[in-house]
Amino acid sequence: QVQLVESGGGSVQAGGSLRLSCAASGRTFSRSAMGWFRQAPGKERELVAAISSGGTTYYPDSVKGRFAISRDNAKNTLYLQMNSLKPEDTAVYYCAADALLATVIRGAVSGSWGQGTQVTVSS
Repeated sequence: QVQLVESGGGSVQAGGSLRLSCAASGRTFSRSAMGWFRQAPGKERELVAAISSGGTTYYPDSVKGRFAISRDNAKNTLYLQMNSLKPEDTAVYYCAADALLATVIRGAVSGSWGQGTQVTVSS
């Protein structure tokens, strides 16, 4: 099973950008579908981006056009480029791995989760 460690969170003003990274260890990263999720205080965890092992991506409408997910299988790293950030993007962001993209999109990840990285967007 892949182990995941997120980094790159921080504080930024509205309209700014951040790039999150998720370093994976283990042999299965390149074969795994990956996702970025977030959870704000008092709210349920939600998917913000997903990518298949082959590079197919998915975004919910809330972040479409602002966020971009990518992966570098040679570096065992997942990325999330976040632009035009809004205060409502404030949350702890997690990366997750699973066998199938559909499972990641449904949020039914039974594979690995990272420990999370805090993103705070001020107005």
